Amino acid sequence: MTTIAIEPSDCLIVVDVQNDFCEGGALAVPDGDAVVGPINRLAARFPVIVFTQDWHTPGHASFANTHGKAPFEITELPYGVQVLWPDHCVMGTSGAEFHPTLDQRAAQLIVRKGFHPEVDSYSGFQEADRVTKTGLASYLGERSVKRVFVCGLATDFCVNWTAQDAAQAGFEVFVIEDACRGIDLDGSVEAARQAMTAAGCHFLTIDEIEGAASA
Repeated sequence: MTTIAIEPSDCLIVVDVQNDFCEGGALAVPDGDAVVGPINRLAARFPVIVFTQDWHTPGHASFANTHGKAPFEITELPYGVQVLWPDHCVMGTSGAEFHPTLDQRAAQLIVRKGFHPEVDSYSGFQEADRVTKTGLASYLGERSVKRVFVCGLATDFCVNWTAQDAAQAGFEVFVIEDACRGIDLDGSVEAARQAMTAAGCHFLTIDEIEGAASA
């Protein structure tokens, strides 16, 4: 098996490994807890590590309750089509906290997103209006990052958008498939994989990262 050696210009982006996306959470991703152990092992290999954190206001525009609708219905917001979610990752609540066994000491930067009440934010790079930036691309540029390795929750939403935006920002992107889990609404995982591929992202497993499988 060919393996990839981690270089000083590589960054691991850990997407939204938070209580509300894990077992018992308000928007639990199936088998979401399973990413924690692999991510803790991966973190030991990378020189630059960024966590993203969903951080919504109460009554956020992306919440179904805000509109009197059922979760997972679709609506139109000023910036486009929006899936309506159960209330989740509300700022300052236990659901918004990182999974308790995720090694938070590894994070050199935590990017909070979704805190503007009228705009959802899947990507760690920019919000769903595709205008409002988080500053992550500039940070990675200052750290001389060339390649980003994306993992976390959920494959078909926040991982997908983060990976695509990283590629658009000029980084070489690898999605670590077995350190991700998806929600999979009507085939959304496969659609996300196709979209990431079209954006130029690559896919690999933990075993293909030198030293990560045994870390």
